[in-house]
Amino acid sequence: MTIPSHIKHWITACVLVTVTQSFSTASADVFELRTYTTKEGKLDALNARFRDHTIRLFKKHGIESIGYWVPTDEEKSKNTLIYVIKHQSRDAAAASWKAFIADPEWKKVYKESGVGPLASPPESVYMETTDYSPQWKNGSHDEDDVFELRIYKAAPGKLGKLDARFRDHTIDLFNRHGIKSVAYWHPTDKPDSEDMLIYIIKHDSRQAAGKSWRAFIADPDWKKAAKESGVGRLAKPPASTYMKATDYSALK
Repeated sequence: MTIPSHIKHWITACVLVTVTQSFSTASADVFELRTYTTKEGKLDALNARFRDHTIRLFKKHGIESIGYWVPTDEEKSKNTLIYVIKHQSRDAAAASWKAFIADPEWKKVYKESGVGPLASPPESVYMETTDYSPQWKNGSHDEDDVFELRIYKAAPGKLGKLDARFRDHTIDLFNRHGIKSVAYWHPTDKPDSEDMLIYIIKHDSRQAAGKSWRAFIADPDWKKAAKESGVGRLAKPPASTYMKATDYSALK
């Protein structure tokens, strides 16, 4: 089944209309961070399935597409898709996934896509936005742009202080050094809800990212904020994944 180009453009436009509002949400809304790893040579087929069918079927079943990315790491760029979707609630998420999986059209698309089974089960993390997460709006973008997914695990009892540091200092300092904040989340399920911060930022390029991070770390205001925040050391080093937005991602 092939979707006509004018229908594809209509679907993309509908999603783009909502992306400017997607991170300013009611407390019941939940986001879902999902990571797919394909078998060798199947990533293009997976992207085609999302581009031509899945996003439309998500919308049909009440799942809002936010952003889709492929990591820039040489190995992961061949087999990994990372994306964020939004549900009205956890109950709504369960109902939407149940209806989506049972949809005869999805079953046909799944069978005919050529993707086959994933190399490993999809990874899923349900999340809620922090009170300091910005309202992202797509601006100018080009092929050099990169996003960065970062995951922080705070030391026991320090998540509140980490949030305060981001709320009161870090985001402003990111702006100072050309790092654009896209969204900040906490996982909804224990134990990760007690100590984890997940966020996405955007850089003008990988080269710009390196320059920005060096300037940020050397900034006297950052050093002062870090020292006085009471956060201390993270429980483990931050996990960082650089990513490129797919051509069908609403978030650019």
